[in-house]
Amino acid sequence: MTMRTIEWDDNSHKLKMIDQRLLPGRFEVAVFSDYQQVGQAIRQMVVRGAPAIGAAAAFGLALAAFQSSAGDPASLRADLLNAAQTLIAARPTAVNLGWALERVLHATKDINGSVDELRKAVLAEAQSIADEDVEINQRMATHGAALIEDGDTILHHCNTGALATVDWGTALGVIRMAHQQGKRIHVLVDETRPRLQGARLTAWELSQYGIPYDIISDNAAGYFLSRGEVQKCFVGSDRTAANGDVANKIGTYMLALAAKDNGVPFYPVVPTSTIDLSLASGEEIPIEMRDSAEVLSLALFERRVAPESASARNPAFDVTPARLITGIVTENGVAYPPFEQSLREMVQGGRPGTGSRG
Repeated sequence: MTMRTIEWDDNSHKLKMIDQRLLPGRFEVAVFSDYQQVGQAIRQMVVRGAPAIGAAAAFGLALAAFQSSAGDPASLRADLLNAAQTLIAARPTAVNLGWALERVLHATKDINGSVDELRKAVLAEAQSIADEDVEINQRMATHGAALIEDGDTILHHCNTGALATVDWGTALGVIRMAHQQGKRIHVLVDETRPRLQGARLTAWELSQYGIPYDIISDNAAGYFLSRGEVQKCFVGSDRTAANGDVANKIGTYMLALAAKDNGVPFYPVVPTSTIDLSLASGEEIPIEMRDSAEVLSLALFERRVAPESASARNPAFDVTPARLITGIVTENGVAYPPFEQSLREMVQGGRPGTGSRG
């Protein structure tokens, strides 16, 4: 890719984002001048992936600041709070959304200058979130790539690459780093139904990087794991609880079960902004339910698969219990069980390799 997933245009005060709904068939950049449009883009998955959603929301507040006709800082702050309420309602599971909004609002609370100074502070904090995301991703990639050996076949679910972040990626960023280090690796790419982020987006990214891969149906993962054809599993996370339970794209839990049964290490790659220490376990993570049309509209040979009268249930995420997880890769190192201790240490600055590898 020649641009970040999310970029602010200083000249026009508009936000540019790659429209991920159109890939891989068409590469198109959508332009936004309204924070409500950004909320819709998050909801409709023009942009997706927890870190990318957080950055998009932060820039959404910047748009709200420049949209506002407020004549004084107090009025502008009120407009920003209203915009934040709209943006945070877009998708409930990704903790980065609320984290980014809170961070931007907090950065402006002590600004006592003019409305223009407040606007500049909002934009500066949003840009900091975006820039830091790239640096954090590369640090995670370095820690995670150390877990990959030359010749490994890696199983990957959903999309966790540059498209899911501002740039570089989380779990796919680890794979990309291992490839750049010269390790000969191969990736099995879960399709990731129903929206097929693996088949559409991860496969497209791997093609850009020149990394060998094969797309597999989600329900084929156990087959390859049981045959000893997979050495590692790497996935992302939209929210990680204090005990190490991980909420990620639907299907992750089943993959983790199959990996555990076959003794294959299973690693979520998680920026500390995605670790929610306020939640004791994954049972407290809200799970987004999406439109049943995403399931029912599947076509085969240009014909709808499901009967016209069919109904469907469509959770966007599931929760993988900590007992199935080998280690959690963060920008501050790899956390190992007991996660209650090691994740807290990672959030506080980290000591690489914290915890046991039992």
